[in-house]
Amino acid sequence: MIHTIIWRRIDKPGHDYCRLVQTATGARMSGIALLSHEKMPTYIGYDVECDVMWHTLRCNVKASVGEQRTDLDIRRQGKRWTINGREAPAVEGAEDIDLGFTPATNLLPIRRLALKVGDSAVVHSAWVKFPEFSLEMLEQTYTRLTDNSYRYESAGGKFRRDLKVHESGLVLDYPELWAAESLVADKSK
Repeated sequence: MIHTIIWRRIDKPGHDYCRLVQTATGARMSGIALLSHEKMPTYIGYDVECDVMWHTLRCNVKASVGEQRTDLDIRRQGKRWTINGREAPAVEGAEDIDLGFTPATNLLPIRRLALKVGDSAVVHSAWVKFPEFSLEMLEQTYTRLTDNSYRYESAGGKFRRDLKVHESGLVLDYPELWAAESLVADKSK
């Protein structure tokens, strides 16, 4: 199964292209975010690999914000995380990667948790904060409101958005931040 989506950034100029490929052995999400961050042209390429249960295994980020370049190789093995080969104790025990510059990674806990309508779960994510590209622990709460919507909360409930999602788990509407412009699902691959 392959899903391809393009999001438009609402609060500033930008777009994000993401391709999700699911196989019998896991899933891979690859994308490119093109943004204007503080009037600087910004390119961020990302690649996330998951196992069949939607646990993050690896994430690569290659970014250019103006002339500043960043390359991240983030890996998870059990509860242990590394970034560019160094231990990342601040995110030990995190279940998911959360890329702060794209709505793509909201899919990971949505798929992994498979919540029923009305159910809620707290997750801990290894958050790649943008524009710093630092790796921090972020506690998040996902509550399934309907078949195609979730309440997302972080910062102890100070940040809250009701996300509209596709049946695949990809976000279609992230109020005030992202809106899907097009989505194609190809089941023939």
